[in-house]
Amino acid sequence: MKKVYKLEDLDCASCAAKMERAISKLDGVSSVHVNFLTQRLAIEAEEEGFEELMRQVIKLCKKVEPDCRILQ
Repeated sequence: MKKVYKLEDLDCASCAAKMERAISKLDGVSSVHVNFLTQRLAIEAEEEGFEELMRQVIKLCKKVEPDCRILQ
């Protein structure tokens, strides 16, 4: 399953890269791309358990950039 989410208040390209590296290490993630310029998160992962995975992604993003939100 592949989904694209809009990011809000992602402040720097370095933070986007940190988020991308952290998310790519999660179990079940096939691919991930965080684009600072377009403020988008594209993630491809197994459909089973996708909602739980996204909860983990949100936590990781908050650790890196506390003000950033993932809009569904």
